[in-house]
Amino acid sequence: MQAEQEAHFQEFVRTRWSHLVRTAYLLTGDVHHAEDLTQTALAKAYRSWQRVSRSDSPEAYVRRMLVTCNSDRFRKRRVTEALTAAPPEVAGRDEAVSWADERSALLVALAQLPPRQRAVVVMRYWEDLSEAEVAEVLGCSPGTVKSQASKGLAKLRTYQGLAQGMDGHDRSRASSKQGGNR
Repeated sequence: MQAEQEAHFQEFVRTRWSHLVRTAYLLTGDVHHAEDLTQTALAKAYRSWQRVSRSDSPEAYVRRMLVTCNSDRFRKRRVTEALTAAPPEVAGRDEAVSWADERSALLVALAQLPPRQRAVVVMRYWEDLSEAEVAEVLGCSPGTVKSQASKGLAKLRTYQGLAQGMDGHDRSRASSKQGGNR
């Protein structure tokens, strides 16, 4: 790789690392897997950086690599992980604890979705990509994105941990979070 391309790649990694790891975390549900997944995707991007950097959106290209690498991880994994819904002991119920519990319940619920639905839900509602952008990242049609999002959201709505978490909280607070904090 030429020095100029090398510098461009390093700058890309420096500026987008945390964002890519966050996306990978939402795809994997585990910090360590997320870092490994991001590193794997970036290693693949490095090998073909000339092609990646010439694309309209190098970040979208690498995001697609994240999703693909994550799918490959599921194909190779033979042992499933069992995530627990909550820590064994719950202390006080202040605002921060409630928020952490909701987030934890959401991550557990996301882990229950099939990889394709999970990728669509993460890209569409966490990354705030349009249906067309998600379709491009996943290499499928916008109709597939719509159906996978619909099925994924329907499963999330039936997940007991999420339904219980919302019962005791102000729904207006939850709906305001949907629009702003991603």
